[in-house]
Amino acid sequence: MARPVVGIIGNEHLINGEYRVHGGGAMNSEAISKVSDAVPLVVPCDPEVLSVEDLMECCDGFLFTGGRPNVHPEEYGEVATEAHGAFDRSRDRIALPLIRACIDRGQPVLGICRGFQEVNVAMNGTLYPEIRDLPGRMNHRMPPEGTLEEKFELRHQVTFTPNGPFHRLLGATEVMTNTLHGQGIKSAGPRVVIDGHASDGTPEALYVDGAPGFALAVQWHPEWRASEDPVSRPLFEAFGAAVSDWASGKRRRVLQSA
Repeated sequence: MARPVVGIIGNEHLINGEYRVHGGGAMNSEAISKVSDAVPLVVPCDPEVLSVEDLMECCDGFLFTGGRPNVHPEEYGEVATEAHGAFDRSRDRIALPLIRACIDRGQPVLGICRGFQEVNVAMNGTLYPEIRDLPGRMNHRMPPEGTLEEKFELRHQVTFTPNGPFHRLLGATEVMTNTLHGQGIKSAGPRVVIDGHASDGTPEALYVDGAPGFALAVQWHPEWRASEDPVSRPLFEAFGAAVSDWASGKRRRVLQSA
């Protein structure tokens, strides 16, 4: 039996400053293939070459990955400043309506880092341009130096709501995670429920209230060593189960609505 297909929403890059490439991190593809047990399909996020409808028909679920570009603040009613960093407007025009359409339809979505922020913006939430500039917040950014192991090492604790979806999924109310992000949630969208926080109050895990399908997102990067990490593995396994159910026609309600 063919495995379900997960569309991986990646980012646009320039090779040698001139050759456009649509790319997705190898760790994301490995997590989807080896832990979610689905076929990873990197999506060219460009509304000039495909539509949301095209994607929803050829994929069973979607992984919204991290990336250096940020969601443009115009998407949540604010003016861009230098602090907002780089943007990928083509990804904005695919990812945000795709999230809304999938949530309405019940098609599974999992957001990571920028994807976490995209889910919030898609559901009418807002973002801070730079978490480390806020009083009382730690620096959540990736260390600028060191090996990949050092950059992705576990750096802070995340506390989940007792008996919430992430507590039920991971079997713990407190876990250790990596942290490689600059921006973060300022105000949660009306249906966005923050289900996990870092010790400094930064939102780290969310679900969409009333979503008829899997609609979870995390601010950290669970794709790092997903097959062996006790926090990452159950997250990708649950996503894979939801995608498989969608592909087989079950389309059942999942954790956040249990």
